[in-house]
Amino acid sequence: MVKNLKQNFVFFFLVLIILASFALGTWFGKSQVVCEVCQPSHVNLSLFWEAWEMLEEKYVDKESLDVQGMIYGAISGMVKSLDDPYTVFLPPQDTKRFIEDIKGSFEGVGMEIDIRAGQLQVVAPLEGTPAKEAGLKAGDKILAVDEKSTFDMTIYEAVNLIRGPRGTEVILTITREEWEEARDITIVRGIIEIPSLTLDIREDKIAHLRLFNFSEKAAYDFREAAISILESDAEGIILDLRNNPGGYLEVAQDIAGWFLAKDQIVAIEEFGGGERELYKARGNAKLTSYSLVVLINEGSASGSEILAGCLRDNRGIKLIGKRSFGKGTVQQLEKLSDGSSLKITIAKWLTPEENLITGQGLEPDVEVEALEEGDSQLDKAIEILNNL
Repeated sequence: MVKNLKQNFVFFFLVLIILASFALGTWFGKSQVVCEVCQPSHVNLSLFWEAWEMLEEKYVDKESLDVQGMIYGAISGMVKSLDDPYTVFLPPQDTKRFIEDIKGSFEGVGMEIDIRAGQLQVVAPLEGTPAKEAGLKAGDKILAVDEKSTFDMTIYEAVNLIRGPRGTEVILTITREEWEEARDITIVRGIIEIPSLTLDIREDKIAHLRLFNFSEKAAYDFREAAISILESDAEGIILDLRNNPGGYLEVAQDIAGWFLAKDQIVAIEEFGGGERELYKARGNAKLTSYSLVVLINEGSASGSEILAGCLRDNRGIKLIGKRSFGKGTVQQLEKLSDGSSLKITIAKWLTPEENLITGQGLEPDVEVEALEEGDSQLDKAIEILNNL
């Protein structure tokens, strides 16, 4: 009898140990996954879940609740609260489109857009595209897309509305500073093949080099153009960065290396904690002996502002035209587990003399208005270059 009691006690004790181990393992596993992965220890998300449960319990049309849409909406709202138009959440489809864009070929109207003071506007229509042919200009404000207001719309929401298959139409409601009232502009979408540059070596021995972007292809194309200049009788260069919305920093850095001595500063990258990284010229400096002026306007942004700024700060090169756009922040694309992504602003660009680009732009040394007829800004650049 005593022996049986002892055996039963041992069995019961072993069962307790197994159950306790399982419970402890479950608790430990949950604490690792929920607390460390899903919920940072310094953030209390109880209010979020309280609201979520209330919606699930009380919302009148429960069948219409889209769990994935609610999650994406919550992330979008969190990102939007930062009040930074360049830090955005991209669902999987938008992530795919963003990657297509930087490759340089897509279907749409062909323009760079941005948000300034809460208003969607055109940074620059790209050369040879439907947007350019329709007469859109840098600085045009987009009030609506197909009669849908752009108020409180993100850049990528606007892109999704404006982008579309070639041959289809999109109507943009545009306001311009010199117009008394807004106008509807109908644009037929097309295949957008973004050119990188054009080169015109003029009879007066001036090379007019117009750079449209800093795409992957631009570095190679610029090298070919530079060789053509070196082999010509050109004595001066007009570097035309008007309506150049930017692109890869590395490409701007490579191009700067043709005009600057090795190791001269191209740009300063300033991170949130005050840390800084210097980007220096690393090219052959073969175009440093040429007289040079730079053309900029309201559509010159990002990489074009970095290039123009470093040429002025290092060599005193004159900037001609209108104040540039003022986009000097660094974004990093971080992939998320379901194919969506976060495009996060991680730093700001400064010129070599530590002038902030974001929100300020570059003030030209010689301001010239763009007239409806002719090219007054280019004419002024030619005049100044001939007097150098």
